[in-house]
Parts: sequence; structure tokens; C-alpha cells
Amino acid sequence: MSRRHYNLPPLTTLSAFEAAARHLSFKNAAQELSVTPGAVSHQIKALEGDLGAALFQRHHRGVVLTPEGQALFETLASCFGRISKRLGTIRQSQTVERITVGSTTAVAALWLSPAIIRFWRDYPDLNINQMSQDGPFTARADLDFIIRYGRDRNATLTHTPLYRDALVPVGTPEMAKSLTGISLDDLAQKRLIHLESDGQNWTTWSDWFQKLGYTGDLAAGSSVTSYSVALQLAQKGAGLALGWQRLVQPLVKAGKLAAIGPHTLPAPHQFYLVEFSDGALSASASQLKDWILAEVHAGSV
Repeated sequence: MSRRHYNLPPLTTLSAFEAAARHLSFKNAAQELSVTPGAVSHQIKALEGDLGAALFQRHHRGVVLTPEGQALFETLASCFGRISKRLGTIRQSQTVERITVGSTTAVAALWLSPAIIRFWRDYPDLNINQMSQDGPFTARADLDFIIRYGRDRNATLTHTPLYRDALVPVGTPEMAKSLTGISLDDLAQKRLIHLESDGQNWTTWSDWFQKLGYTGDLAAGSSVTSYSVALQLAQKGAGLALGWQRLVQPLVKAGKLAAIGPHTLPAPHQFYLVEFSDGALSASASQLKDWILAEVHAGSV
């Protein structure tokens, strides 16, 4: 490969690798970059050939980073984030300081948005933007921090633990009343609403049953790609969703959902506040972070 001043391989190969490593998917990286999966694979093979090292272990159902690939991904993610931050600073034409927080749509709807509204009442002069998406977040210039379930694969980011939730079946109050004390065997035969997510650390119904000792078959149910949609279906009586006990508490208090006991499972991972800023958070972003932590510890969210 031709070299320039910094002795780097072509930036297209680095960009393709960073996207594939972030998604752990050549297909999803190709969609993001508006190219074909074959083009992504070609760029990564060229980069591996230039480095003389494998960056991915290729399996039938996907790819996994090698130790060299993980190290390169963390470096690129950090550097690209810093570049993005600097470009955003250059582009910024407004002098008003803004805070931008990211989360999944369910986290935003169920507790982050109400929390931010309460924050605004105390600090009305601060401008806060929310970004909600159910796919993975990437460090970018206008994103200060995100609320995330499980640790980000980029170990260089600052992770502040928030809380560990518990997983429990939820349905309509009428359904919960009729299923009180149900056995795992009988619960497995009810209509379940399955969440299909790109997040590899997301607990599925199969995971939940297995952790509680049930290894039999599950009855056919419906599948969705959004946790918010899963909760909406559960509220309509279309099946049972796997509820995050603390997260769905507003719906339980409103009488729209109810937990179905007695089976509950501590979530395998914690929720974290993950900082995406280059260096220290701004004073305003730090103020919001501290306020969210105080809310969580007080049990308000």
C-alpha cells in the first residue's frame, strides 16, 4: 500500500474496519458505509495483508475481533471520536452550550426524558438534546454521554455504573392476576414477545428461562426489533414481554402493565453512563451527569 506522511494505510480500509468492528458485522458495516459487504470484506483483507495480522476471526454466524483487532478498534474509535469532536467544534456556529445525551428509545421514553424534564425545572437555562436509537452509538462531536445496558466494547471510554435491574415477565394486570404463581413449564407455553436486537448482551427469553433452570421448548410467539414495541404489545394483551423491573415501573404504576411472579432474574449486566466526550465533560454536561446519578441513587429513576 502507498504511504503518506503519517505512514498510514488508506483511510478507506481503516474506516471499513472500524465500522465492521463496531457492528461485529460486515453486512451492517456495509449498510452504514453505503457499499456492499464484499467491498467491506475486500478492504479488511487488504488491511490485514498490509499489517500481516488477522483482525477478525470469521465464523459461520458472524465475526469476532482478534486481540490485535480489538486493540486497533479501540485506538481508531478513540481517534475518530476526537477528530469528530474537533470538526464539530470548528463547525459550531452557535455560542450556546448544548448537552447531548443518547439512549435507546425505551430508556428515553420510560425514564430519561422524564428525568431531564425534572432537571430542566432546576436548570432552565441549559439546552439539552436527546438522541434515541436502538442500534449501537458511535462517538461523535455532539454526543456527550449515553445511557447503556452493559459495557461498551471500547474499553477506553469512561463507564459510570448506574444500577443493575431485574428481569421479570410482564403483561396486562388481568393477565398477571390469572397467572399468579405460574410454573416455569406452564409459563414457557404462553405467548411470548421476543426481542431481536443487534446488542449481543441483551437477555432473551431463552436466556432467561435457561438461567432459571428451564431447558425445555418455548411456545411460538411474536418477534419485534424494538423494546418499546414489545411493551406496547404486552399492554394490549398480545403476549408477555420480558420486563426490566425498574425500567417499566412507570407503566406498572400507571396500571398498564403488571409483573407476573414469582420468577425473577437479576440482569446479567448493569446500566452505565458512558462518556463519549473528548477529555473531560463540559461543566454543564458534568452537572447533568451528577444530577442523573443522584436521581438514580435516590430511586427516582
